[in-house]
Amino acid sequence: MFGKLLIFGAPSGSGKSTIINSLMPRAELHLAFSVSATSRPPRGEERHGVEYFFLSPEEFRQRIDAGDFLEYEEVYHNRFYGTLREQVERQLEAGQNVVLDLDVNGGLRVKQIYGNRAMSLFIQPPSIEALRQRLIARATDAPEVIEERIARAAYELSQAPHYDRIIINDDLEQAKAEAYETVKAFLNI
Repeated sequence: MFGKLLIFGAPSGSGKSTIINSLMPRAELHLAFSVSATSRPPRGEERHGVEYFFLSPEEFRQRIDAGDFLEYEEVYHNRFYGTLREQVERQLEAGQNVVLDLDVNGGLRVKQIYGNRAMSLFIQPPSIEALRQRLIARATDAPEVIEERIARAAYELSQAPHYDRIIINDDLEQAKAEAYETVKAFLNI
């Protein structure tokens, strides 16, 4: 039995990771993360094929040219991130429901490829100002980085209508419950 794809997109600070992490341990959903590829070197204890597939920038470019990626992005010069088609297909064939945590454009590209075998969920903050306050409260970014994220969020929010479902994360517990019910219905559980 083939699995299905769950594509999550959102602006930084919207609570996407928290919501995804609330879904992952639910055994009845049979969820598994897709392992992405990157051209950055491993950090700490990261292992090839576990946290990421670590490729050199040259290998990454060769695989782009070969059409091996469902989506990819060059975040900085020679710093690529992407989703390998072969990896996702292997997981789907194993019956896993594959979770993709992607940037907004990457999510839309993958949805276009998989159509009804995929569901795209956009996790939306209640407002730009609420997003700004969350990013400030996280205290992980400098003020100029926060403003860059806010500027990018305006664009990302404009893409929300292209997703299958929008979940507004105004109340985290409610957003988690809505995400769970949405995923459960899509997977026919």
